Amino acid sequence: MISRSDRFLLRKIARDAIKYGLRHQAVMPLDLNSLPPSVTAEGASFVTLYFAGALHGCIGTLEAYRPLAEDVASNAYSAAFRDRRFDPVTETMLEELDVHISVLSKPESISCQSEQSLLNQLKAGEDGLILEDDHHRATFLPAVWDSLHSPEQFVAALKRKAGLPVDYWSDSIRCYRYHTENF
Repeated sequence: MISRSDRFLLRKIARDAIKYGLRHQAVMPLDLNSLPPSVTAEGASFVTLYFAGALHGCIGTLEAYRPLAEDVASNAYSAAFRDRRFDPVTETMLEELDVHISVLSKPESISCQSEQSLLNQLKAGEDGLILEDDHHRATFLPAVWDSLHSPEQFVAALKRKAGLPVDYWSDSIRCYRYHTENF
């Protein structure tokens, strides 16, 4: 569980990273020695931005490889300025920008010899899913269950996102589940 104070700190880091990015066109450096160990331990996160109630950027890391605070700062910068689906965040957007952070658990492999086996194991509303096959790879955060309610819809849309046909299945597909703590 991420403490209330760490949640506040990580949201501040994300907002500060976006402000820094506007001024310097770079990821904000952090003094890790000035931060509590709880946010300097390795962690993986996604930062999702909403402007005027609409999605305006979402970038993240699936596996922990750097301090969580650095991951949040980097992903906030990338969500604001490098998500190709959206125009970069501007100074005038800052006040209305809603910043959401999802901290991911370590992905766990799902043993699934068929699509039906995968569908049977998914927990709607709880599981994030990574699907990969050869050079195709995509993920959906658990929040995506809000718009894709059934496991069938969830997996079909994830296949499309990965660049695969909806009816595609192969023995080489690998699937991983993870959970998130959102704030």
